[in-house]
Amino acid sequence: MRRIVGSFGGVGFAPVGAGTWGSLAALVIGYLLHWLGGFPLLAIATVIAFAAGLWAAQHEVGSPGKFDPSWIVIDEVVGMWIALFPLSLGLWLNDAPASLFPWPGWVSAFVIFRLLDIWKPGPVGWADRRRGAAGVMLDDVIAGILTALAVTVMAGIAHGWLA
Repeated sequence: MRRIVGSFGGVGFAPVGAGTWGSLAALVIGYLLHWLGGFPLLAIATVIAFAAGLWAAQHEVGSPGKFDPSWIVIDEVVGMWIALFPLSLGLWLNDAPASLFPWPGWVSAFVIFRLLDIWKPGPVGWADRRRGAAGVMLDDVIAGILTALAVTVMAGIAHGWLA
């Protein structure tokens, strides 16, 4: 069960780019969650995924010689969903139709999140160097928060709030 949770239903076992595939799957499922229940459902799912990710990672990173196995992508899922928070919240607060897919924001969130997760600047890199399950999860949580901030600023510029 830990491997199913940690690999996000097996997505993490992709032969190449497991983190990217995990983030892409998170984008699709995140949109589905938003479509089904708006921001509240996405937020609740994120908290549950974070707790499940800690549980799944604790067993794996406790083994000698293992730090952050590439097949664990539940951390990317949580980070990606956090990155989508301002987009989902904005749509939900404005009663936008559930079928609306404002692709520039969602695609931008995916690209920015992946860049931060790969390059690991500043606090993302600090969190990535931490040991244990918290370290596995924390770098992607921070990357998600930074992405959410970037997406919010970009939306502010695009929609004239910051003009």
